[in-house]
Formats: sequence, C-alpha cells, structure tokens
Amino acid sequence: MFQFKQFTIQQDRCAMKVGTDGVLLGAWAPVSNNPFSILDIGAGTGLIALMMAQRSTAEQIDAIEIDDEAYEQAVENFEESKWGDRLFCYHAGLDEFVEEMHDEEYDIIVSNPPFYSENYSSGNEQRDKARFTESLPFEHLIEAAAILLSENGIFSVIIPFKEEEKFIAIAAEFDLYPAKITRVKGTPDTEIKRSLMAFTRQQAETNFDELVIETARHQYTPEYTELTKDFYLKL
Repeated sequence: MFQFKQFTIQQDRCAMKVGTDGVLLGAWAPVSNNPFSILDIGAGTGLIALMMAQRSTAEQIDAIEIDDEAYEQAVENFEESKWGDRLFCYHAGLDEFVEEMHDEEYDIIVSNPPFYSENYSSGNEQRDKARFTESLPFEHLIEAAAILLSENGIFSVIIPFKEEEKFIAIAAEFDLYPAKITRVKGTPDTEIKRSLMAFTRQQAETNFDELVIETARHQYTPEYTELTKDFYLKL
C-alpha cells in the first residue's frame, strides 16, 4: 500500500502502481473554476480522483476504470477514504460511458492515459493494457472530453513530451485549446520527459512553464516540494 497524508492507496491488484505521473497530475490539474463535478478517465488505483477530492469541494467526483481488478481496488480505496460519499467509480470502457452519460457535464476532466505506442510487451497483459495507447487512443480520449466537458470546464492530462504537439493538434480539431502547459524534467540536466497540459474551450495565449523534480537522487526541488507537499508524507 501507499500512504499519503490524508488517504491510503491499496494497490496490490492494480497493474499500474502509484507513480510520479499520477501524483503530478493530481497535484497540478487546475481547479480554479471551482468545480461542482470532476471525472477521472482511467482511474487505476483511484489516486488522481482522491487527490482531486482533497483539493476541491466538488460534490460529484466520478471515475471510469475498465480493468476488473483495478476497478474493484479503486472502489475500495474510495470507500476507505473520508470522501467516500463524493466518489463513485464506473466499471466501463470510455465509449460505453460516453454513450450512457453524454448528457452529463463535468467541470474538470483529468486523465493519465496509457502511452506506450511502441511495439513493446512486458509480458504482463494487464500492465500492458494499462500502459498502451491502443487501449485508449488520444483521439478517443479527447473526443470524450469534448463531449463531456462543461462550457467553462478544464481538461487536464499528463503525456510524454514527444506527444505534446500531436495531442494539441488533435485537441484543436475538437475545439479544445491549451491554457497551461508545464514541461517536466527529472533533473536540471536531463531532457524534458512529460507534459502536463490543461485545455479549455476558450482560445487564449498558452501559459508555459517548466518543473524540475530533483537536483540529485531524493533531493527534491522547492517547486516539486511545494506542488506535492500536501500529499506525500515525507515532504
């Protein structure tokens, strides 16, 4: 299990364990529009939905998870938290969910989508499904967000930096535009690894910045510490 300051994540049945990407997105995703409703697409352990519950007063926080084991674990993690009455997980694929809920609107949509598009296999089918773009192509994710996002909603994702340009181009086809992009580096000397991106329906100048996680092994930068200190026990 993984213990955070205000909640615990059991993860023994999930292919994708708690990782830096999920924590980054959960801590970074803008909630400045005072959301009533939040949707986490691809819940996994339920980490990001729980972080959003901690960070907001949203009354409705829904999550979708297609994998049986991960779905059951997310439900348990939700029920064990102090926000259990605000959190609900749907056991469904994204297409099925959109078909059922197309009249529903969410003020915040977050997703840490699968992103290994190379012909790669770890030998663990469950883990591969959680990580491969084939199981949730960017086009499907963005189209779903465009259908379900409220007029002043914010759609936030974390993806590999090399996919940033492609993701922005697809989003534009669905009239979603980047309001904020934070590019993430492991250390000051390494290449940019991830892009945190927040999209809205309004076209405006994009706010760019950069986040460095560590200066040396386990020596976290003040910016990373500030972003995640409400969650990690040791920060």
